[in-house]
Amino acid sequence: MNKNMGNADRIIRILIAAVIAILFFTETVTGILGIVLLVMAGVFLLVSLIGACPLYLPFGIRTFNSKKG
Repeated sequence: MNKNMGNADRIIRILIAAVIAILFFTETVTGILGIVLLVMAGVFLLVSLIGACPLYLPFGIRTFNSKKG
């Protein structure tokens, strides 16, 4: 899968994942909502590390700017 996420997009997703994890582990967000948010944070983190968002593909969105040459 080709990269389609820029650095700003990846950093924002990592920060959101960190905030959700902090809220979950400090028991600010609990229950089913907490678990769902924690899974979403895991997906955000995984996608950020890979650099490719599968949901961007059908819409043709690319925040990655490849400069060749």
